[in-house]
Amino acid sequence: MINLTEAAAQQIQVLQKAQANPESVLRVLVETGGCSGFEYGMAFDVRKADDLEFESQGMKILIDPTSHAYLDGSTVHFDDGLHGKGFEVRNPNAASTCGCGKSFS
Repeated sequence: MINLTEAAAQQIQVLQKAQANPESVLRVLVETGGCSGFEYGMAFDVRKADDLEFESQGMKILIDPTSHAYLDGSTVHFDDGLHGKGFEVRNPNAASTCGCGKSFS
């Protein structure tokens, strides 16, 4: 399962309203790359046949099965404070993370 903090859900709602396709929902994913081997990704997308679908803070979240293996139990947060990083994934499965906050191993 993937969870959103209230701050993340509010920001996603703002971004979702700007989408051309009203059927699009948040997709959270893992890609190879980044400084630590894997990096987090987020996009608006439509559901694919093998996707898992979760709901948190009233928002739907799509995730493919491979990404879910890396992200299960994670929380997506949005920090817009003075030193805010934007979206950050708090992943209990990550052995190490990079200073950029977007990659992990």
